[in-house]
Amino acid sequence: MNAAETHETVRWESGMRYQTHTPDAPGPRPGGVFIADRLAWQMNLPTRPQRLVILAEDQFGEIGSKTALGVIRYGRDTIVAVIDSTRAGRNVRDWLGEPYDIPVAATLAETLPARPTALLLGTAPAGGKLPDSWRIIVLDAIQAGMHIRSGLHTFIGDDPEFAAAAAAAGVEITDYRRSPERMEVSSGREHLPGKKVILTVGTDCALGKMSVALELRRAALNAGLAGVFVPTGQTGMMIDGWGVAVDRVISDFLNGTCEWLVEQAEAMGDWIFVEGQGSLDHPAYSAVTLGLIHGCTPQAMVMVHQVGRTHHHGWEETPHMLKPLPGYIRLHEQVAALVAPTVVACVALNTSLFSESEARREIARTAEETGLPTDDPYRFGGERLLDALRERLG
Repeated sequence: MNAAETHETVRWESGMRYQTHTPDAPGPRPGGVFIADRLAWQMNLPTRPQRLVILAEDQFGEIGSKTALGVIRYGRDTIVAVIDSTRAGRNVRDWLGEPYDIPVAATLAETLPARPTALLLGTAPAGGKLPDSWRIIVLDAIQAGMHIRSGLHTFIGDDPEFAAAAAAAGVEITDYRRSPERMEVSSGREHLPGKKVILTVGTDCALGKMSVALELRRAALNAGLAGVFVPTGQTGMMIDGWGVAVDRVISDFLNGTCEWLVEQAEAMGDWIFVEGQGSLDHPAYSAVTLGLIHGCTPQAMVMVHQVGRTHHHGWEETPHMLKPLPGYIRLHEQVAALVAPTVVACVALNTSLFSESEARREIARTAEETGLPTDDPYRFGGERLLDALRERLG
């Protein structure tokens, strides 16, 4: 096993507990584990892997279950079951393939023989509110001795009934969207010498910006580079064990929080892949995108687009159509240059709606249309896009 493979094995087996033997070793620098663990402790985030049941009622496999799908694909926890009564009896491998042999159950009670230790709320409803029908499931899980992990805007830990039940059962409630106590505006901090900061941006929300960043980090580690993923949303935090859900941060402090996250990542490695959020022209979620661009001051951006999507998610019945890529790429470079010049270095396509042959045709068409290196890193690996970034940034 080579050094990069060693790092990847340690990464997946132990979350943020990276292993480095010399100052020049690939992977995050010595001390990265302590930085990540310290950040997790400061943010009251769990550091011990769990046996998860994921609640994704009436949504699993759809765009609304992106938290569930992301944690299953990339997380460090063992997933023992998914709860979705509308798909009960099926298996996660029906959606994600053979490596994911995870049953879909109708009720929490059906999952208990698998000895789960935590319930993760795995959908992202508009506004991040807890569905009323989920209350009894959350209470039953607490009474069964299970920790609760939630990325909703509704804080489970602030609910008196849930809080009292958790205290009585001796379990923890983790609300990943709870903002850190620090309240600092951006200082204009410059990146440290030798650091490469890359931000994933997109034509819409919920189309794979986090997955692209994770695939690029994976490709970097496999190439022997010191790659670090910066979680900026609840799903990324569940996967990597640290970060901030920046869509919850007060707007005055959004840029400063993004700047601070990059500073923490630079202490862990050299190639920094920041998870993007929203889209610059989404009628509901544009503000968080702007804060990430101006707060992170990336040296390069990766434009993410789902082939076949025509309208902004949640606005399908309105005139808000997605913009053509060439002009949209120029717009991002112009908006970023208001604070710090940068470039869109490559395009990452989500080709999940197409067959493999159709996907390859769309990749070639988009490369010709934009004049930029293009690939689907989730489907075909992140190596080609990483090569484009290395060529651009040196």
